[in-house]
Amino acid sequence: MYPEIYNPPKYDHPGWWERHPSKEVFTCRNCRAYVYTQPLISGVQNRNHCPYCLWSRHVDLYQAGDRLSACKAGMEPIGLTMKQRQNKYGSVINGELMLIHRCSNCDRISINRIAADDLSVMLMEIYHASKWMDPITRDKLEESGIWLLQGTDHNLVITQLYGISQQ
Repeated sequence: MYPEIYNPPKYDHPGWWERHPSKEVFTCRNCRAYVYTQPLISGVQNRNHCPYCLWSRHVDLYQAGDRLSACKAGMEPIGLTMKQRQNKYGSVINGELMLIHRCSNCDRISINRIAADDLSVMLMEIYHASKWMDPITRDKLEESGIWLLQGTDHNLVITQLYGISQQ
């Protein structure tokens, strides 16, 4: 996906992880890119996906950050949604733009915060590709309370990613 735009550094030679045991970096299991996890770089407290290919890893079982899942398979980015929250009067309002991931092994669905260093080109590609998502996956998302951003939400996605409105 857009390898001509950015070719992330690869660290797939044997023994690399042993020489970098800190929790401040990891190697993406999908594209093999070297990923920094520091909040100062990513803009989030818990880095949970690659900023280049946007793939994640199935590590959480019950709630975000618990790291109890035994699955550990790759989680494919399949779409974008808005975080739903309630204001003090009980009305539902849209929060931040979120990535939707699906586990490649067990089909578990999760949503993840977009980080400051995520490639916006890749986020737009996932948004456009989700327009052709199969109906079964769409239904599963809706049953989970996750509302996939549609073609009519293009201006919202542009505004969230770039801070500009196209009206």
